[in-house]
Amino acid sequence: MTNRYQPDFAVHPGEHLDELLETSGMTQAELADRLGVHKKTVNEIVKGKASVSSDVALRLSKVFQYPAHLWNNMQRNYDETVARLSEKERLKSHLDWLKQLPVKQMVDRGWLPAHKDRMAQLDEVLRFFGIASPDQWQTVWQTHQVAYRQSQHFESCALALSVWLRQGELQAQSMACAPFDRKGFQEVLDSARTLTREGLDLFVHQRKLTDLCARVGVALVVVPELPKTGVSGCTRWLGGKAVIQISLRYKSNDQFWFTFFHEAGHILKHGKKEVFLEGKGLDGEKEEEANAFARDRLIPPADYRRFLQQWDGRSLDPIEAFADEIGIAPGIVVGRLQFDKRLRSSHGNGLKVFYEWT
Repeated sequence: MTNRYQPDFAVHPGEHLDELLETSGMTQAELADRLGVHKKTVNEIVKGKASVSSDVALRLSKVFQYPAHLWNNMQRNYDETVARLSEKERLKSHLDWLKQLPVKQMVDRGWLPAHKDRMAQLDEVLRFFGIASPDQWQTVWQTHQVAYRQSQHFESCALALSVWLRQGELQAQSMACAPFDRKGFQEVLDSARTLTREGLDLFVHQRKLTDLCARVGVALVVVPELPKTGVSGCTRWLGGKAVIQISLRYKSNDQFWFTFFHEAGHILKHGKKEVFLEGKGLDGEKEEEANAFARDRLIPPADYRRFLQQWDGRSLDPIEAFADEIGIAPGIVVGRLQFDKRLRSSHGNGLKVFYEWT
């Protein structure tokens, strides 16, 4: 919980000038003569109707021996406070917008500082999004609205989804990546197949994968999904950097790796201007292309057909042997067989690895 003191009133430098006139016994007319300005200028500054310009600040520094920067700071603080108080009044009408956001989850996950004051909390949310007010949310996230409109489900949770996307964006921006190397990324995918077999915690080999991807210009970020969003992954480009964001919505290794290779397919096959969100209700030619890319890179089609011809449709030992032969985790083979309805969804799950957020 953090709180920053911010005064709810603004002190114009004219008030300080008025006190100096009183303590020095100097009239406004005399000060005007000493400054070489019109008496009206002094009067309006004292009444708070005019600002202390840099020129006047320099002149005042000679009359009262107060450094010019002090007068400039007083004026700047006054202007900033007036603007902040004005903004506060303007933003009060947007407090209901705050209720539509998953603020508690954002705070619990460390994405956002917590504040008791709702206006301060709204300010933190705006800083998180990098926008001046909720009015700008629609404009800034218009790029992603294209993906939302592909699915009524995504459109209904657009605010929460934008939080998830923004968190991934912030993480990706902080990652140092080399320029995108298409050929190098294809080689990384070959290494990724080997990583599927590592019996380590996800975030041990995910960091290995992150490092490999960063070397070829791809930022891989794993961000927990938010309630009711139903998103499993996203691909987009930030400048010259490709971003793969995965939610780990489905906590099994077959789903994680399929999502990763699916997003990789979008990077290699589709344009840099598009945003691809993976979840309920999304289909289409490009999605199917990415699906086929993931299926075939994980399990080569010829090997898969050969396995199906020899497999009895029930035994798990041949599945493990086949996975060893083609160099991937057996859970991935199980997931493929279940998806193709060659294996019951309740059968073979012991060969999968399941991850949990800690």
